[in-house]
Amino acid sequence: MNDLTSSDPPDAETIKAKLEALKSEHRDLDEVIDRLIEKPPFDQLQLQRLKKRKLGLKDQILRLESRLIPDIIA
Repeated sequence: MNDLTSSDPPDAETIKAKLEALKSEHRDLDEVIDRLIEKPPFDQLQLQRLKKRKLGLKDQILRLESRLIPDIIA
């Protein structure tokens, strides 16, 4: 029995698709934040939550991008 299929790392195409989805969400959050701060007064707590979510997305994007770069032994 070979149960490796459930623990195999995702292939490059799967990672790229996930990256595109995360980048799209990141851009959307950028637009929402821009619209929110255009019209004061705005909800500071909501703004902080949106920025925190955006930062989390950026971290996920960077992690996935680093997985696409082949390991090079110097």
